[in-house]
Amino acid sequence: MKILLDHTQLNITLQRLAHQLIENHISLADTAIIGIQPRGVWLSNRIAGIVKDITGYQHIDYGKLDITFYRDDVHSTNTIHVPSQTHVPFSIQDKDVILVDDVLHTGRTIRAAMDALVDFGRPRSVELMVLIDRRFSREVPIQPDYTGQTIDSIMTQKVKVYWAEKDSKDEVVLIDQ
Repeated sequence: MKILLDHTQLNITLQRLAHQLIENHISLADTAIIGIQPRGVWLSNRIAGIVKDITGYQHIDYGKLDITFYRDDVHSTNTIHVPSQTHVPFSIQDKDVILVDDVLHTGRTIRAAMDALVDFGRPRSVELMVLIDRRFSREVPIQPDYTGQTIDSIMTQKVKVYWAEKDSKDEVVLIDQ
């Protein structure tokens, strides 16, 4: 196991990502942050909170998107899939949408999220924010616009993101399986 980001490094990275988002979307009036269920929501919760703290805005369009039935592998096993909650209480029509996920690996999750997103309208643009980009394992040509850290890893390794709210610690590790 290798620690990629400890508690302090993770907090610095989250601050940087939030500042980059604000630099590109100063007013946030036509911007929506949408976390991909389940693991991207932990990151998007933090980013939305930091953005509110930095800007002083009380309201930011923020939602959570479940992609369970949009995945291309949803019918490939006999497993019963239990979806997470989707909560997008606003129209994304003509908005700049920031999709947020914890780890970008093959790109298939993001492809599914983009398919699910169009059920809520046609955004003006879609940008991708990820905490960890595993850049050499892409199956779909997707690249992040905001990246916490880019790593080189092999297929047998796994990136695990721990969140204090869920796991009692903030940490990102690379695990050999």
